[in-house]
Amino acid sequence: MLIMLFLSSGIFLGWSLGANDASNIFGTAVGTRMVKFYTAAIVASVFVILGAVISGAGTTHTLGKLGAVDMIAGAFMVALAAAITVFWMTKLSLPVSTSQAIVGAIVGWNIFAGKETDIAALTKIASTWVMSPILAAGFSLVLFFIAKKGMEIWKIHIFRLDAYTRIGLIVVGAFGAYSLGANNIANVMGVFVSVAPFDTLDIFGFDFNGVEQLFLLGGLAIAVGIFTYSKRVMLTVGEGVVKLTPQTALIVVLSQALVLFLFASKGLETWLLAHNLPAIPLVPVSSSQVVIGSILGIGLAHGGRGIRFRALGRIASGWVTTPIIAAVISFISLFFLQNVFDQQVVKSINQTKIQNNISVEFIPHG
Repeated sequence: MLIMLFLSSGIFLGWSLGANDASNIFGTAVGTRMVKFYTAAIVASVFVILGAVISGAGTTHTLGKLGAVDMIAGAFMVALAAAITVFWMTKLSLPVSTSQAIVGAIVGWNIFAGKETDIAALTKIASTWVMSPILAAGFSLVLFFIAKKGMEIWKIHIFRLDAYTRIGLIVVGAFGAYSLGANNIANVMGVFVSVAPFDTLDIFGFDFNGVEQLFLLGGLAIAVGIFTYSKRVMLTVGEGVVKLTPQTALIVVLSQALVLFLFASKGLETWLLAHNLPAIPLVPVSSSQVVIGSILGIGLAHGGRGIRFRALGRIASGWVTTPIIAAVISFISLFFLQNVFDQQVVKSINQTKIQNNISVEFIPHG
């Protein structure tokens, strides 16, 4: 029961991600009235869970380098600080970044624990906050002109085009939801991986380890968030920056899905390294930033006309303040949990030494 209490903050963070970040997958489709909200919610929920369980391990490793939270009470408070930050921004109808919130919260834990933040890992993660929206805008621009040329050549009837677009939005949305689960589950349950409280289960001859169980729990929490609170943010994303047609909405969803997949695919990383090509870092990127970049790419394809810079500035301000707010909340909350509620949030030096000695004793020699 105590374990589930500590995990509740990760579940809350998953709910917040579902309410905010996951809405980016179908926000443009729902905002243009091409897909009903509940259809979008069902598809997104199923595929985000599959992505989390099947492909969620890659980005978790990078997040762990930033700061390995070594006590479950500390992991609880880090996740809670990030969740509070995201929930607050969601209440303001801002598509804020869960990735930035959890990074800020981990940095807050590092400061409280007196541990050095891995600057290389932080730089790698922070660089994607710039790279991912630019990459998404580039994908949108290219796909827009390809689609425009294709429509000029094939001259698809308007009713058939409408039907194809609806189907495309659902199929591409499913791909985007899978990529979101694979990429962003690290934000939800990544801080609990080093203290994973579940034993491996044998299900029909298949091992279902503790980390996979954490990811399943996180995926379910995201699904609940999608159903209960994402509609408002979907409409903000779909209508707030650039007015989209159903066809440009499809391009936005596909661009976002491609970017999330690139930063989450361990198979792609292995293939690139095998062919002596530079690998794309496996990093939990912000789906909010990616979808805004995709929408901005559509605006640029139209010569910059119709871009609502006031809405864009309001969203960007949320991105700037999120990691700072999360770090402050994390630090203050850890102080209260340890000093008021007498919960150990950081492993002591003696505990670390004992654990290291035990690990050495169990290393096979010979």
